[in-house]
Amino acid sequence: MKRIVVLVLIVCASACKSGRITKHISRQLETPFYDNQFTGFLVYNPKTNDTVFSYNANCYFTPASNTKIFTLYSALELLPNNIPAFKYKTDGDTVTIKGTGNPTFLHPFFNDSTALNLCKNYSHVKVICNNLEDEKFGPGWAWEDYDTYFSPERSSFPMYGNVATIGKTDSLQVIPEALAQNVTEVLTRKRRKYNQNIFYYNKKQQDTIEVPLVIDSTLIKQLWQAILPNKVSFQNTNNESFEQVAYGISSDSLYKHMMAVSDNFLAEQMLIMASSTLSDTLSSQRVRTHILKHQLNDLKQQPRWVDGSGLSRYNLFTPTSFVQVLTKLYGEIPRKRLFNLFPVGGKTGTLKRYYHGNDAPYIYAKSGTVGNNYSLSGYLITNSGDTLIFSFMNNHYRQSTIAVKHHMETVFEWLRDNY
Repeated sequence: MKRIVVLVLIVCASACKSGRITKHISRQLETPFYDNQFTGFLVYNPKTNDTVFSYNANCYFTPASNTKIFTLYSALELLPNNIPAFKYKTDGDTVTIKGTGNPTFLHPFFNDSTALNLCKNYSHVKVICNNLEDEKFGPGWAWEDYDTYFSPERSSFPMYGNVATIGKTDSLQVIPEALAQNVTEVLTRKRRKYNQNIFYYNKKQQDTIEVPLVIDSTLIKQLWQAILPNKVSFQNTNNESFEQVAYGISSDSLYKHMMAVSDNFLAEQMLIMASSTLSDTLSSQRVRTHILKHQLNDLKQQPRWVDGSGLSRYNLFTPTSFVQVLTKLYGEIPRKRLFNLFPVGGKTGTLKRYYHGNDAPYIYAKSGTVGNNYSLSGYLITNSGDTLIFSFMNNHYRQSTIAVKHHMETVFEWLRDNY
């Protein structure tokens, strides 16, 4: 009898707590600030399997870079502990290498030289880099972003992050050096000529800039010739299967950097690279279809998922879908490793200036920002020690994104202190 009474009291206390939370957050979301925007919010406790709060959770939103959560999940499901740098086969003094979409080869941040080191051991190098079915740009990407750092082209065998890195101390410094002659100092807002590898560096510029490359056969030959003079030739793919795989850097180091700075190029290439585990012909669409059909066939609302980065406004996801995927990650990946992959509120990456904790971080999450839209999905640690999984999505507002973040922060802090 005593045990029943205790259970009843626990249930009543839980119901009262839930009701108090629902009442408080609902009151916040019903203020005039949210009148002229579309908002969705879902909070879930994986320990008790309880929905803590739900508001428009089954409605579709433009997710922006929250899409990268699905990309991270796909990579963790399909890629090994070290990334597949490229596939290859040897024949005497000749090595043939085929792209896997690996974005780290000679990348300014990772500077992976796995392919270069292997090729140096052979007299002849044949490169296959036309085995990608994807277009260089994703569907729905903004064409006017062609010269901006966040919109590099996709390719099967990227080099240097598919960008020209240009800076100045006493003189101009250009990576890759082979393109130094293509850079002109001039007063202009544009950083590259449209559809040509002719670059502009503003004379008043102080910072190092990254400008997307136009990936074509002429450029690829020029870059390979610069690093392996008179060794390299190119051939088209013939759908021949390559059994040998060379592995590069730690996969987690790639995931962590992609999530921390919300790198669109790395996200796109991660999906392409994941497709190399399914077929020698690369296709990010194949990966998205595979993941949704198999690992994520239980999603309550199937998303419209068109790219890896979230650059496209064609993407449509619900808060429920993000919480479901975050819950899968929480159950499958050790907590320390998982939280290390996400930006940390007040500490790292895109969350460094927001969601500060008192004595310790309390938010581990991925943000998503595109004009008039801001979302945040991830994990919240309460003062009571519970981990809550949430997705807070805001679309079509006209006020500043900073104001949206501050209003969200008020809700998160209240949850942290009162749950």
